[in-house]
Amino acid sequence: MQKNGLKKIRVVLSLLFLSAVSILFIDVENKIVENWSGPFLYLQFVPSLLKFIYIAGIGTAGFIFVIILTVIFGRVYCSSICPLGTVQDIVSYISKRFRKAKYKFLRSNNKSRYAILFLVVLLLMVGTNFGLLLLDPFSNFGRVLASFVRPVFVFLNNGLVLALETFDNYSLYPVEIKGFNFVSTIFSAMLLVIVINLSYKYGRLYCNVICPVGSLFGIISKYSFFKVVINKERCNGCGLCESVCKSECIDSQIKHIDVTRCVECFNCLGVCHGRCISYNMSLGEKAGKILSYNGPESRRDFIQKIGISFVSLSGLVKVEKKIDVYVDNKTPVVIKNPISPPGSLSLEHFTDKCTSCHLCITACPTQVLQPSFLHYGFSGILHPMLDYKKSFCNYGCTVCLNVCPTGAITPVQLEDKRLIQIGKAKFIEDNCVVKTQGTDCGACAEHCPTKAVRMVPYQDLRIPEVTGDICIGCGACEYACPSKPWKSIYVDSNIVHATAKKPLEDEIWKEDPKEDFPF
Repeated sequence: MQKNGLKKIRVVLSLLFLSAVSILFIDVENKIVENWSGPFLYLQFVPSLLKFIYIAGIGTAGFIFVIILTVIFGRVYCSSICPLGTVQDIVSYISKRFRKAKYKFLRSNNKSRYAILFLVVLLLMVGTNFGLLLLDPFSNFGRVLASFVRPVFVFLNNGLVLALETFDNYSLYPVEIKGFNFVSTIFSAMLLVIVINLSYKYGRLYCNVICPVGSLFGIISKYSFFKVVINKERCNGCGLCESVCKSECIDSQIKHIDVTRCVECFNCLGVCHGRCISYNMSLGEKAGKILSYNGPESRRDFIQKIGISFVSLSGLVKVEKKIDVYVDNKTPVVIKNPISPPGSLSLEHFTDKCTSCHLCITACPTQVLQPSFLHYGFSGILHPMLDYKKSFCNYGCTVCLNVCPTGAITPVQLEDKRLIQIGKAKFIEDNCVVKTQGTDCGACAEHCPTKAVRMVPYQDLRIPEVTGDICIGCGACEYACPSKPWKSIYVDSNIVHATAKKPLEDEIWKEDPKEDFPF
């Protein structure tokens, strides 16, 4: 194979994985994400690993395949499969075009990179994935798409809808964005700025210092069958390979490649005029031995400060759950726990498995799933929660259960999902407009899919009554309640999800497939 052929294959694969994963997050019409998320996300390392821990099976063992690829070919995951890695390559390409950037060998920062990796593994061992939540490249990429790219596509879609309607073409429909989370947007913006800045100036520095997945694969790549190696006898030390190495891991002076940082981009193969650098099987060599260097003080301090900031945040993993109190003029409403999606089994299971990639948030047809802040505690920052002020959980929908890549939300059949009790509706009579304004309402009962909320006689009117055994906590009643500023009916979360009793068949709300919410 020609040397430039390896790079072409790498570029094609990189763009393929980047496009496939991006489509899942920006699928504004939700026509692709539910059916194709599994195949597209099978090789994403962290989601596959977490899912395998809970649901062991060949269908969730993509991370094993990635490890095997790394053992054979080196860090091809970082170069071709990881979407955040491809974004960095695109930024590096732009930097090369506009800045005429040339890279130079950067001495390794092993203390920082392995300290971060050790901390993430330690947190996993004590039962929390908080480190992965902050540093998993797939989850960070997903949050960036959810916060910035998807809204742009929604805006373009709605503009196209208006344009087509002028020609009486109604093939598209407008999409509403029901929530904006300031914390999630700021966090994603900070991450995006860090990644773009580092990749614009230093190529793959983020992958080789901050990213724990990159550090793990760096260790494995020391023992990979195939490596990029330099023929020291033929090399004249011209430095061309060093100038195009995005990982800044080639030292042309001593003719050495730090294979733990090499991401197999193959840029170096195409520029070596003397064919002194190659990608070969090198089992008998000592290639991969890490040299001990102390980097420049300014660069090292900058990187260590980033690492220390993550470490300091991780030390606050376990805190008490936040209690939100909404004080009404009549009766206060106390919500002790957030409401996690059906299929998440319990708050503990959900927080242990979720990495806040936000795929379920972007895929949710009713947009009831919204990023949280401290509702799950600090270790669950940005985890999805059901926000019934924004919307409701559709009785006939299983999208989030089918798209979750980590197993935080487990897939179940629709019939079983309709009996998962994620919470129970609570009614506060003093807040209801039937009592406060003496007027008929019944919005909550009308929109309850299981008829857990009924209207019963009250003076000369009718007032809601809740049957908790058949309530599934979908939030349709809370969302429909017109009481302002505080609701008269709300859903109290079940810390451990329960099973509701099956309502009578003739009382179940018959869902109209053309109408998400009959209100």
